[in-house]
Amino acid sequence: MQEQHLFEYAVIRIVPKVEREEFLNVGVVLYCASRKFLQAKYLLDRTRISSFSPNTDIAEIEAFLAAFERICIGGNEGGTIGRLPAPDRFRWLSATRSTVVQCSKVHPGLCSDPAEMLERLFCQLVLQ
Repeated sequence: MQEQHLFEYAVIRIVPKVEREEFLNVGVVLYCASRKFLQAKYLLDRTRISSFSPNTDIAEIEAFLAAFERICIGGNEGGTIGRLPAPDRFRWLSATRSTVVQCSKVHPGLCSDPAEMLERLFCQLVLQ
C-alpha cells in the first residue's frame, strides 16, 4: 500500500454579490505539508459567471485568481504573502473573507499523490 499523506483543501468560490451569499465553485487550493505541495487549480467559465451575475467584473476575478496561483508558487512574484512559508500562504489563501473571491472552510484528507488529489477534487467540486 502506498504511503498516505495528510492534506488540506478549500474550494475557491466566486461570490458576485457578497450580500446575497450566492456563489459558484471555480477552483480548489490544496496543501500537503509532508510533500511540500501547495497548488491551486481553477477554471473561470465566463459564460456561466455572466449568466449568474451579468455585471460581474471578469477581469478583476481573473486577476484575483492569478494572484492565488502566484501565492501558491511563492517567492517575490507572490508579493509579501508569496514570501511566507507554504503553511502560512495556505492559511492566508483559505482565510475567511468577505470579497468576490472566497474560499470554503478547510477540509482535511489523506492521499498518496497531492497533485492527483487536486485534480480529483477539482473534477468533483468544480466541473460537475
